[in-house]
Amino acid sequence: MAALKHCHLYDLPDVILTIIFSLVIDTRTRNAMSLVSLKWYLLERSTRTYLTLRGNIRDLIFLPTCFQAVTNLDLSFLSPWGHPLLDESFPNPTLLAQLFGQAFPALISFTAYARYPITLNHLAPQWPNLRHAKLIRWHQRLPTAPLGSDFLPLLEHCHSLSSLDLSHFYCWTEDLPLALKAYPNTAASLSYLSILTHSSTEGYKAHELLAITAACPNLRQFLATCIFDHRFIGSTRDETLLSLASNCPHLSLLHLVDITSFSNAWAVNPDDEGYTYHDAIVSHATLVDLCAGLPLLEDLVLDVCHNVKDTRPALKLLNSKCPRLKSLTLGQFHWVCRGIFSRPDVIPLCSGLESLSIKNAADLTDRCLIAISHGCPRLAQFEVTGCKMITETGIRNLASNLRRTLIDVKISCCKHLNAVCTLRALDPIRGLIQRLHIDCVWKSVQRLEEEQPSALERVAMWKDTSSFNKECKKHSSLNLYHILSHGSGSGNSIGDIFPARTWAKLQSLSLWISVGEMLTPLTLVGLEDCPVLEEIQIRIEGDCRQQIRPSMHAFGLSSLECYPRLSKMNLDCGGAVGYALTAPAGYPDLNMWERFYLSGIGSLKLTELNYWPPQDTELNKRTLSLPGAGLLAQCPTLRKLFIHGAAAEHLMMFLLKVPTLRDVQLREDYYPAPENYTSLEMRVRWCCRFEDALNRRQIPD
Repeated sequence: MAALKHCHLYDLPDVILTIIFSLVIDTRTRNAMSLVSLKWYLLERSTRTYLTLRGNIRDLIFLPTCFQAVTNLDLSFLSPWGHPLLDESFPNPTLLAQLFGQAFPALISFTAYARYPITLNHLAPQWPNLRHAKLIRWHQRLPTAPLGSDFLPLLEHCHSLSSLDLSHFYCWTEDLPLALKAYPNTAASLSYLSILTHSSTEGYKAHELLAITAACPNLRQFLATCIFDHRFIGSTRDETLLSLASNCPHLSLLHLVDITSFSNAWAVNPDDEGYTYHDAIVSHATLVDLCAGLPLLEDLVLDVCHNVKDTRPALKLLNSKCPRLKSLTLGQFHWVCRGIFSRPDVIPLCSGLESLSIKNAADLTDRCLIAISHGCPRLAQFEVTGCKMITETGIRNLASNLRRTLIDVKISCCKHLNAVCTLRALDPIRGLIQRLHIDCVWKSVQRLEEEQPSALERVAMWKDTSSFNKECKKHSSLNLYHILSHGSGSGNSIGDIFPARTWAKLQSLSLWISVGEMLTPLTLVGLEDCPVLEEIQIRIEGDCRQQIRPSMHAFGLSSLECYPRLSKMNLDCGGAVGYALTAPAGYPDLNMWERFYLSGIGSLKLTELNYWPPQDTELNKRTLSLPGAGLLAQCPTLRKLFIHGAAAEHLMMFLLKVPTLRDVQLREDYYPAPENYTSLEMRVRWCCRFEDALNRRQIPD
């Protein structure tokens, strides 16, 4: 026992210490552990398997060589952002590529921004055992490059490639089929392929999907954007789905999403019944054969965006044909459920479902939601979008029946479910839910207050609790009714005396807000007490050009101070379209709107921020303005800042005022990205000057 008192952690055998180090995932924790001693430093370097390189491309010659065990390498964060990683501007790109191979000999997973084919021409031969590759590009491909040249080096040298992710790679849809056909052995080894490009304007045509799946018969996971509109040449039809199932019979994950699914869902008339003008050429018989041809299916997404009617016979057989199905997403499917008063059928028969998403089902009612909650008792994730007939009652009953399992909920674009109704409906799972998306649709701030329980009602709710008497004694000198009704001059309010309901496990909150609306009412609807909320995502969409000016001086980001652990934010104003330089008299330009949305952000204790500035679509320009740079510079705790747009050098220099800022990236990831790098916003030299100034500062931790 006396010997154990003097035993320290660093006295453990190297084998045990190596296992402990390999179990630590957080990067900052590993960096801190490596500072303890030289022994721990060497152990940390020898056990790290994931590495993201940041810095400037000009400094690639200083690649670290101590991470010999790294198996997953991400090069997409190198700057100048979007600049070619290896091109003819380097004195000897082949020698530099060989240095990459020597620095990371165990690499099996690779992510890179491959703007030109020359990057992969040099890097792919260094890792012949590569199994996972993700390519990123938001600039246009070279129009003079041969078809398929973007993928040929990877398929030629990496014969063990099993996973290829092109979801963020801007290319022509006809490029990939030719490349896969040129190297059939590598294509046959692929088990995962994602061509689900969120920002592209074109979906893959039917013959291209069939060529891809025919070249990759061993696919187990396939994600793709396509065209279900029969008015277009190459649309996905019955024969396409049947051939796809025949080409890849071992699929366990299949996502087929129409390209229009990524557009603004709120752009549709809210009074519309939910049916589109045209039907998709997809019959129930084809759906039956599709499910029968894919018995191993576990995750199915069919987001068609065009009417698929009479689906009940097909969906009835879904559980028997695909017994392993755990996740299901149906878009624009009608008649997916009869309701609670009839015999369980269709979706309620899929008792093994853990995730369900229903989009734009015109006939989905509250009875259907109740039937789903009874038939699918294992649901942990539930999403409903664009369903006009469901109400607060249906969501509340579903939440009540699934209160033991449901932790992830998304409710969007539903006519009868504004923010107030949604949160009231989710009250049965308030203490369990971890991730939530709602639409911030306010009738008005005054009506929100009217919809909250009145003063006397809140007293009635509290009068039977022990805390009521304690609070009354604490505030006995005050007129309690006056405080409840009007507040007191001393600052006491209803929230101070009677605490709001707590969302005890809510970690991530996602919000959609229309242009011109305020964020401030969020704390009035019952979301003011979220003790473990760490991440918030805000998506703003609409046309600023239709409004003369913002209704208030600030959007209301300062109201988020009530969340003590909030550290990460995605503020996406990219859907807010306005005037960049040509605002008519009386209308504000994007500078004023950016000031409106960013005001108050300095009061939040954020460590990581992703920000999409508003844009002028006619100029294809998304640029950080002077007010935006000044307000971002007021964030005192930021460590990572990713601006998804362009910015001028003198505005970026404002960010040097943030004392803790370490990682800054400027990404032009809107499609197609501007090609002009000689403009003031994206000069390579000033990117280098900014990084030099950023690295010269002394950072507190």
